[in-house]
Amino acid sequence: MSRIDDIFNELSELERKQSFPPVQSWHPEREGDIDIHIDASGDWYHEGSRFQRKALVKLFSSILRKDADGYCLVTPAEKLRIDVADVPFVAIDVERGDGEKGPELIFTTNVDEYVTADEDHPIWVDASGGSPRPYIHVRAGLNALISRPLYYRLVDLCTEADGRHWLISRGTRFALD
Repeated sequence: MSRIDDIFNELSELERKQSFPPVQSWHPEREGDIDIHIDASGDWYHEGSRFQRKALVKLFSSILRKDADGYCLVTPAEKLRIDVADVPFVAIDVERGDGEKGPELIFTTNVDEYVTADEDHPIWVDASGGSPRPYIHVRAGLNALISRPLYYRLVDLCTEADGRHWLISRGTRFALD
């Protein structure tokens, strides 16, 4: 087994072991706003100061959800709306390996979450703003912007068909253009 296979297997295992609080089932009576902002680069700020502790960002990201009224940090006792410039996460790395359904792409986010692109976690490109902005669905309505360097790596993994560039992961095909 090669080192690449080892890394891919480690990431697959980490993805399987991930668990998050059941924020979708929490409906606290107490609601409000908190001065937390996630910028377009995925950096978190409180009252204008950037969070310095990644562990705190990871904790808060685990209780994040997107509701009709915006992004919120949710506990059983409280729901606090926060400001998100684009999407809350950034995909910063990807490993390609072979899974049960063929090639798989496992992404790592800036908060150390792992997600494999598939039917439930699609990749798409939004070009409405002029330049392409690629995304991947992470979980429960939360998405990650695919970083520009990572996007260029993905382009190298594409196959061309029907005049488009395609990625395949877990048997699902995603257009990158």
